[in-house]
Amino acid sequence: MPVEFLGIATTSDASETTAATTSPVDIGYLERIVRAHEDNGWTRVLFAYGSSGLEPSALAGYVAGRLDSIELLLAHRPNVSYPTYAAKTFATLDQVSRGRLSVHFITGGSDREQAREGDRLTKDERYARTHEYIQVVKKAWTSTEPFDHHGTFYDFDDFVLDAKAYEGRSPTISFGGSSDAAYRVGAAEADIFAVWGEPLASTAEQIARIHAEAAAAGRTTPPRIHAAFRPIIAPTEELAWERAHRVLDRIEARKAAAGPALARWSDGAPQNAGSQRLLEIAAQGERFDTALWTATARATGGAGNSNALVGTPETVAQALLAYYDLGVRIVSARGYDLLDDAVDFGRYVIPLVKEGVAERDRAAASAAT
Repeated sequence: MPVEFLGIATTSDASETTAATTSPVDIGYLERIVRAHEDNGWTRVLFAYGSSGLEPSALAGYVAGRLDSIELLLAHRPNVSYPTYAAKTFATLDQVSRGRLSVHFITGGSDREQAREGDRLTKDERYARTHEYIQVVKKAWTSTEPFDHHGTFYDFDDFVLDAKAYEGRSPTISFGGSSDAAYRVGAAEADIFAVWGEPLASTAEQIARIHAEAAAAGRTTPPRIHAAFRPIIAPTEELAWERAHRVLDRIEARKAAAGPALARWSDGAPQNAGSQRLLEIAAQGERFDTALWTATARATGGAGNSNALVGTPETVAQALLAYYDLGVRIVSARGYDLLDDAVDFGRYVIPLVKEGVAERDRAAASAAT
């Protein structure tokens, strides 16, 4: 079965270790980093969403007009627009990109972050709203006749999209989370379910939970699983671990220098279940399995994708193949030096993972004959 790789699209080189050396909005950098992914074997790039950031659909549209094959994953929060408008936006972007769009729905894991754009719903209410929102978007993409909707959060009459997504398709829907509500909604509605990179044992538990919720929702095929990591690679194990500790030192130095500017890493105990899980795992130890390192998650307060895979390209590839064997089919990998790491991971890790998957496919085909 195929394995896919997700990178990041961004307009500056800022990361947890590096203050921006580009301008805050460097469109040339955006094109360079996306092209680096396209040229080095990646499947798609993420256009992330934050209350204070740029509007990602505009950036995705810009990239769609300049690069020919890289797929585009657009992060979207349901609180920022009505679902009929969102369905129209997504269909337009899918037309512009000729069928390369996927949408990642973000319910929101922090009351404080949601309130920055006026969203005052509770966490459970947000998940219920996201569930209804996705259902409206799906129906707008597929309905050939005007339809009415009278739900808990949205109420409208006589809506139909004149222009559907490219060649009548429905863009892929991605969803993430680690709470009971997230498993329930994502397993029922998403094509892809995203989890943060955790040890193999707890990742297997999450996959089993997602599959069980999908079955409970009446699905015969569960969502594909996406797992996210921060790769730190070098030619030898010793050099990789030296680099890893330099990364950790740079994170701590940047936190100390920036103070309140990086308060999102230290807003107290995180509200979202995914970050809570990352910190609980980090409290149990720094190293798991062959390559998973939790020190970076601890240093950033479990902020998003923050557990690292450390080692040579061969070590990291074998670690990723162990996740593939559990059922992970999409790997999100974002380094700390965004552009250079995208190139190195694409050149040295992606081919090894793809070959490992091909070997598994050949073995399975041989066993079936």
